[in-house]
Amino acid sequence: MKKSNKRLHKQPFIRFWGAFHFLIFSFRNTKIEVICPYLRQMIYPLIRELLFCFPPEEVHYFSMNLLKNACSIPPLRSIIKKKFEFPGTALQKTVFGLPFSNPVGLGAGFDKNALYLHELETLGFGFVEIGTVTPKSQPGNNKPRLFRLPADKALINRMGFNNDGVTVIRERLNNWNNSKFKIQNSKLIVGGNIGKNKLTPNEEAWKDYRICFDELFECVDYFVVNVSSPNTPGLRELQEKESLKKILSELQQQNQARSTPKPLLLKIAPDLTQEQLDDIVDLSFEVKLSGLVATNTTINREQLQTPNAKCQAIGAGGLSGRPVRERSTEVVSYLSQQTGGKIPVIASGGIFTGADAEEKMKAGASLIQVWTGFIYEGPSIVKNICNHLAKA
Repeated sequence: MKKSNKRLHKQPFIRFWGAFHFLIFSFRNTKIEVICPYLRQMIYPLIRELLFCFPPEEVHYFSMNLLKNACSIPPLRSIIKKKFEFPGTALQKTVFGLPFSNPVGLGAGFDKNALYLHELETLGFGFVEIGTVTPKSQPGNNKPRLFRLPADKALINRMGFNNDGVTVIRERLNNWNNSKFKIQNSKLIVGGNIGKNKLTPNEEAWKDYRICFDELFECVDYFVVNVSSPNTPGLRELQEKESLKKILSELQQQNQARSTPKPLLLKIAPDLTQEQLDDIVDLSFEVKLSGLVATNTTINREQLQTPNAKCQAIGAGGLSGRPVRERSTEVVSYLSQQTGGKIPVIASGGIFTGADAEEKMKAGASLIQVWTGFIYEGPSIVKNICNHLAKA
């Protein structure tokens, strides 16, 4: 995969196509709509149909490398930024002590290795969560491991924490931070989503989380502890109260020993029972968590439009997208009520439109994250959501 990515950067044709590709995107909000009022609604769906003809994981890197090439041309980068970034300061807010330019972020798993921070900022994201990062690099589960369910506007993934490892990602983040002065008015908040290696036994998992925490401490703005992915064997067992307390207490002890502690958050699954959610709330106050991310992907396959035979053929993995929206909102609402709004919640799950984001905010979320919605709605998703929230 890395070799093909390198070729994409070097080939002049690909560079040109990247520029052309995102110029088309840029015209979605221009006066060309006067000539053809349906053009704006048609362009991205047509491009999406074309991209959906190719394997999801490969086309993900292909598309992001096109964007990277387009953003490497300063005039074109300026055009893209102008078209997709929400202007003004109406949605600025401070959450767990950090200044967010807007409340729309990109969830972990999209930019696992911190390769595209500049490009994602150009598309207007207020924050990006990189990772999940593990101490050692690992290839993840066997391919294919990412699947589309267009009838449900959903994805199923069983990636398995594939990443370059904390040492490489730390260096990449250092380079990003050192180059920030070159990006005019850069305000992107970067979160570090951390996990354990597949071969690390659960009783020693806390060591993996601590390694990642220590290595990335100077590179990210906040941390998210991921114990809720369904794609690493036994990982969700760490959501049980005593196992989780061991990890979070160790991290918080290290955190508070620093001169300037970083916000520490926990990402949870949508499949938890009410009793388990109550344990999460109690533990959040006990270890003084800065926030919660609700929710990760689900293993539930009920009420899907996609034929059951196709789902069975795909096999195991976490389901994201539209089918998770309702349950995610329920969890956000419950956590907000049980914490009395004292612990900020980042809502994630089934957010495609401004109305979806507003629903999460009304349920008690302070910030929202998109992922699957970004795939289905395209690069205008941040600006569209922000425009809606600014008028709500």
